[in-house]
Amino acid sequence: MLEFKQAMRRRYKNRPYRKKGAGIRDRVIFCLKIMLALSVVSAVSLICIFGYDCLTQSDYFRAETITVEGNQILSEEEVIKETLVKPGDNILSINLSMVRKRLMANTWIAEAEVVRKIPSGIVVRIKEHKPLAVLDLGKEFLLNDHGEIFKEKTTTDPENLPLVKGLKFSDLSLSGARISPSFNSLMTVLKLGMKPESILPNSSITLINVDREIGLTVFAFDKTIKLGFNNYPDKYERLEKVFYHAKNGRDFSDFETVDLNNLSRIVICPAANPAEAPEEYKKEV
Repeated sequence: MLEFKQAMRRRYKNRPYRKKGAGIRDRVIFCLKIMLALSVVSAVSLICIFGYDCLTQSDYFRAETITVEGNQILSEEEVIKETLVKPGDNILSINLSMVRKRLMANTWIAEAEVVRKIPSGIVVRIKEHKPLAVLDLGKEFLLNDHGEIFKEKTTTDPENLPLVKGLKFSDLSLSGARISPSFNSLMTVLKLGMKPESILPNSSITLINVDREIGLTVFAFDKTIKLGFNNYPDKYERLEKVFYHAKNGRDFSDFETVDLNNLSRIVICPAANPAEAPEEYKKEV
C-alpha cells in the first residue's frame, strides 16, 4: 500500500505544469476566432442582400417581352393576364413557382412552365386540355383526350364537339376507379374520330347515345349509325364501304340508318326520300 502511494506521488510530480495564464489566452483566441467567423458571415450576408436588391431593382432586367407558347384555345392575352406579370416588372423578382400556380388555376391549362430569358424576357409554355366531347350528366361537362372531365361547359367553349348522353358519374374513371365498359367504348370511338382519315370524324358527330344494353349509337351526317359494343375498327371499315356504295348509287343512293352491331349481318334502312334529321342532330361541317 505504501509503495502504491509513493508511485502515485511520483506520477503527479512528473506531470508538466501548465501555467494558468496559458489557458486564459487560449480561450481568448478561441473567442476571437468565433467573432471573426461571425463577422465574415455577416459581411457576406450583407453583400448578398445588397447584391440581390441591386439585381431585382435594376432596369437592366425589366421585362420587355412576355412570350406565350402552346396556346390554341386561350389567347395570348388571356394567358398573360393569368400570370399577373406586366411589362416593366423585374424578371429576377418574379416568383416563377407562384406564376405557374396561377396558370394551373385556369381550367383549360393542363401543364405550365415559366422560365426567364435573360436579360429582359419571360417565356410561358402551356399545354391545354384537348376537348373530345361534351358529357351530359345533368349538367354539361367537357371531356379531354385522357378520359377526364376538366371543366363545366360554358357558352364560350367550342361548339363543334359531340354531345354524349346516357352515361352516369359512376361510369367515369374517378379516384382510380375501374372504367365501365360503356365509357371505355365511348373513348375508343372518340379516339378513332381523332384520326385524320376517320370515316366518322368527331367534328361530324352531333350526338353519341350510350346504352348499357345495346351499346353506342352515333348520329352523324344526318344519319343514325348503330355501332353497339367492340370491334370498332372493323365496323368503321364496313361503314366506309356502306358510304362508298351509297355515293356510287349501288343498290341504294342514300340511307337513314345502318346497324353494325353484327358484322355478319349489317342492316341498312335506305332513304327513298331522305327526311331532315331533328334540329339537335344537325351540325355544320
